[in-house]
Amino acid sequence: MERAIYEELLRLPENRIGEIVNGRLHASRLLAPRATRTGSSLSFHLIAHYDHPQPDGWWILKKPEIHLGEHVLVPDIAGWRRERMPALPETAWFELPPDWVCEILSPGTARIDRVEKLPIYAGAGVRHCWLVDPDLRTLEAFENREGKWLLLDAFENDDRVRIAPFEAADLELATLWAD
Repeated sequence: MERAIYEELLRLPENRIGEIVNGRLHASRLLAPRATRTGSSLSFHLIAHYDHPQPDGWWILKKPEIHLGEHVLVPDIAGWRRERMPALPETAWFELPPDWVCEILSPGTARIDRVEKLPIYAGAGVRHCWLVDPDLRTLEAFENREGKWLLLDAFENDDRVRIAPFEAADLELATLWAD
């Protein structure tokens, strides 16, 4: 099988998100409205509480293109501690692995997010990962322990939570769901 190349990503239609995962091109549609609402609400909460220039601040970004070795991944949301990345890169992508990623699961992407992308994130040293399912109204929080994901906790519905690495402020899950 021929390995995908970056130029294939550039040729995708604008309504597709392209990634190269384990040498294969994956082109997914933009998030459905319910999932878009979830991602937007979560991004708004995190930016409001954590995206600031102080020493404990973060860069919180939606849909960043991240180059991790041969892989080109586009998590739904990602965050970098500003102490690790004081300034944004000049390139259109990131080569420094994020400290945290969030994947908003959909029927079309859940298998790739869980089975293919999670091990890549872990191997690259991403410390935290959240998997959010807007249909099931769940959030699973993982921490990277020696290249393996440890489930810290799972939350659902209208739980009010504090979750690593963003435990300084409550997150009301009810604000993430479209209903």
